[in-house]
This record gives sequence, C-alpha cells and structure tokens, in this order.
Amino acid sequence: MSLYITSINSGSNGNCYHIANEHEAVLVDAGLSCRETEKRMHKAGLKMDKVKALFISHEHGDHIKGVEGIVAKHNIPVYITPKTFQHSRLRLNENQIRTFSAYQPVVIGGLSVLPFPKIHDASDPHSFVITGNGVNVGVFTDLGKNCKHVIDNFKLCHAIFLEANYDDAMLENGRYPYHLKNRIRGGEGHISNKQALALFVANRPAHMTHVLLSHLSKDNNDPQLALNMFLAHAGKTNIIVASRDEASSTYHITDTLHPFRRVPTSNPAQPKAVQISLF
Repeated sequence: MSLYITSINSGSNGNCYHIANEHEAVLVDAGLSCRETEKRMHKAGLKMDKVKALFISHEHGDHIKGVEGIVAKHNIPVYITPKTFQHSRLRLNENQIRTFSAYQPVVIGGLSVLPFPKIHDASDPHSFVITGNGVNVGVFTDLGKNCKHVIDNFKLCHAIFLEANYDDAMLENGRYPYHLKNRIRGGEGHISNKQALALFVANRPAHMTHVLLSHLSKDNNDPQLALNMFLAHAGKTNIIVASRDEASSTYHITDTLHPFRRVPTSNPAQPKAVQISLF
C-alpha cells in the first residue's frame, strides 16, 4: 500500500516530478532536457524504462522543454489537452499524443491519474492527483489561487508537491518590474508562501505525511524561510523543499490511517483560464 515520489527538478529553470509504484511510473512535466532528466533520474536510482506516461500540466517552457527529446528517445506517450498542445508548439507525431479531460481518470497500469483544472495564465492548465495502492499524491504547482478545485483535491492527498513560489516582501522589494510582480501575485500566476501555508493549515488531511514545497522562485523566495514557515505548523507531516538544482530523495508514501480514498470523478464548473504566458 505505497507509492514512491521524487522531484527531478522544481523551479522556473524546469519542472519534472516522478511518481511510481513497484512496476510503473509517470512523469508530470518535463522542463529539463532529456539528457539532464536522465542524469538526475540515474543518480536518484530511477529508470526511464519504468516510465509509462508523461503528463503535461500546461505549455510554459519550464514544463515542456524536454518533452520532444524524451519522447524521441524513449517513445513515452504524452498526455496533454488539445488546447495545451496547440499553444505548446511541440513537434510530436500523432501516435505519440494522448488527450485527457478534467475529472476523467487516466489509468496507467496500477496508477490512476486524475487531472483537474486550476487557475493559471496558460491556455488550459491542469494539476493532477496520482493514485495507486490506496495512496494519493498531488502535483499542485503554478496555481494562481487556492480555488475550489485545488482545495477539494488537496484534502485527498497523502503527499503533495505544493507550490510556494514567492515571499511577499521579497517580491515587492525585488528587482522584477512592476507589471511582472503583478502578474505573479495577481491571482492568475503563482501562490506565495503564505497562500500555500494557508491552504495547508486549513485543509491538511490527517493522513498527509509529506509536503514537498515546490517551484520556489530563485529571486523572490528563500528555501529556509519557506521551510520554517511550514515547520511551525507541520505537526507530524514531513516538510521538504524541492530543489531547482538536483533531484530530491525518493520518498516512500504509505497510508497507515485510512483505507483507500476514491478521488471524485464529477466535473464541477471549471475556473477561468487566461491565455497569456508567465515569464
């Protein structure tokens, strides 16, 4: 009754997350080159031939830069929405592409991947809950705000890659131009340390054992600051900062409190998605 999770990389320089059971794995996003992804996976003891699917959250470059190289070399199918594929300009063959829809689970061997819509300045952005062996793992990054989709799915997770992109004061006083600051914090870009912590404190389920703070800004956040904020409220939940420079350890996620929690398959009203890019 377990899954294994690893952050291959997390940040504006590239995002890639590995979730596996004993037999197969999926990647969420591929923002590093194929060579660098392979290098980090090898160092972490992970094998590319175990990866059976690549899921794309949205079309920004830090989430898709390595897609073409990985698919060309390893022939891994890419799960992507039609709108995201159209705006991504990825050059993929038709037989390499699979589509998905919000709240329609995709079964990959012993794993089930549930996409759900989120608010972000992309064409058709989604986050994911990956389920296997009675365990739910969330990949929740690039969130404009903590919408109902995010809150409801957060409550299901035993472990989560959770965005904590910026510190409010560091962003306000930093070097970014005013218009970019507003795009980041304006409700369609990213969530701050405080917003991520508020989501955690208000909605953490008793069975949540691991939070990997993800997609931290190099310029507008400090890993120790974000970590300390969460540790003050963590209780028995393990808090880890996912690095932008190397793969994390692999964490063994089990459910010791509850039997299997089924993820919902209804499709509530989707949030508005704004079709602009975030640098």
